[in-house]
Amino acid sequence: MASGKVETLKVSSKSRPNSVAGAIAGLMREDGKVQIQVIGAGALNQAIKAIAIARGFVAPGGLNIVCIPSFKELNLDGEERTAIVLEIEDR
Repeated sequence: MASGKVETLKVSSKSRPNSVAGAIAGLMREDGKVQIQVIGAGALNQAIKAIAIARGFVAPGGLNIVCIPSFKELNLDGEERTAIVLEIEDR
């Protein structure tokens, strides 16, 4: 792993899964870990599709990525929101 800090990608319902998958694959090859943060069902859907696509991108290189979900409370513009954080790492 190149750096101690884990890169966080913020995915929305309008994010393109193939583009996010490319970012995940690149970060996994470079750092070995990446974190995805989403708010809402649509964003979670796009993120999960991107992770599935990214698995196919990195598998030939010997990476077997897994996803560990958790919740995170955020304060956005004075409003409390619950985000889902997806920790992506090699198994």
